[in-house]
Amino acid sequence: MNIHEYQAKGLLRAAGVPVSDGRIVLRAEEAKAAAGELDGPLWVVKAQIHAGGRGKGSFKEASAGEKGGVRLAKSVAEAEEMTKQMLGRTLVTHQTGPAGKQVNRIYIEDGSDIERELYLALLVDRQTSRVSFVVSTEGGMDIEEVAASTPEKILSFSVDPATGIQGFHGRRVAFALGLTGKQIKQCVDLVGKLYRFFVERDAEMVEINPLIVTDKGDLKCLDAKMGFDSNALYRQSDILALRDETEEDAKELAASKYDLNYIALDGEIGCMVNGAGLAMATMDIIKLYGAEPANFLDVGGGATKEKVTEAFKIITSDANVKGILVNIFGGIMRCDIIAEGVIAAVKEVGLQVPLVVRLEGTNVEKGKEIIEASGLNVIAADNLSDAAEKIVKAVKG
Repeated sequence: MNIHEYQAKGLLRAAGVPVSDGRIVLRAEEAKAAAGELDGPLWVVKAQIHAGGRGKGSFKEASAGEKGGVRLAKSVAEAEEMTKQMLGRTLVTHQTGPAGKQVNRIYIEDGSDIERELYLALLVDRQTSRVSFVVSTEGGMDIEEVAASTPEKILSFSVDPATGIQGFHGRRVAFALGLTGKQIKQCVDLVGKLYRFFVERDAEMVEINPLIVTDKGDLKCLDAKMGFDSNALYRQSDILALRDETEEDAKELAASKYDLNYIALDGEIGCMVNGAGLAMATMDIIKLYGAEPANFLDVGGGATKEKVTEAFKIITSDANVKGILVNIFGGIMRCDIIAEGVIAAVKEVGLQVPLVVRLEGTNVEKGKEIIEASGLNVIAADNLSDAAEKIVKAVKG
């Protein structure tokens, strides 16, 4: 689960991490009062969406101009006007795709005098199964671009969970960033606080970009992105309360309410599969036969008829879907339950596109009988290769 910048900074502030003072604005008429509570003389007006590249982004609406989603105001009145220009409009960045995201929140914060911009991030390193730090002197840039063009400017190391965070970790970061004097002590303190926050709050990613050195020589987190382990949110109720469902894909949101593992993609063939490995294999073979999957969907091993019905409805709600492939290998999941769910869903929402069903495993014959007796126009498949070939042929003619 991702959260907004202003929410991330609120969590950092509570953890004792240095951030700028700011105010969140949900309605344009609140902007003047919010900006007036800050010291100035420079205000930063930031669109709040779950995507990077806001400063370089542009608004779809011509009246909003091409100034981007992060702007500098030199007066309260200018901050108010910028808020009005951005709030409620659609911001397009390299991470949102051409559709963009509607800006429903604006964060106004005190400006900072910047001496240097640095990069600092913590993430889960799946190769080492540890928390890793990624640091670079190239703050303010996309880390992917830095990695591609100047990888020698990136330092990455993991922390042994047996020892936890130690002072030498912070000093290693400080030296890599070229910090001196009091900044080294500040960096050791910052690294320790960020690591403890990361572990205690079940984070998956904490990115500070940029981490700045101010004109007074102090460290400050100027921007912050955070993502949290959705499987651990049951013990992080205050973070779960920060969830902004308007920022999530509607289909993925609906799937999460039924405990379905669903990820929307850009293809034309909808997939319903049980098991993550089989789901990925299904997507691969669809591509092998010349088409693209419209989603990743794992209904899990213990799916009920109602769960399968909802999964089918989510797939058919995607306007890009031109055909559906149901691929079930029944172990814990029984083929007859899948068949009943598919039949119930088709009767409820209709079937406007070709549907290929491949069943194998527990109660497979019973499942096939249910589908055949339904009278629906369903294409049966004997194996995965046969199923993929048939659905691609049905979609592409």
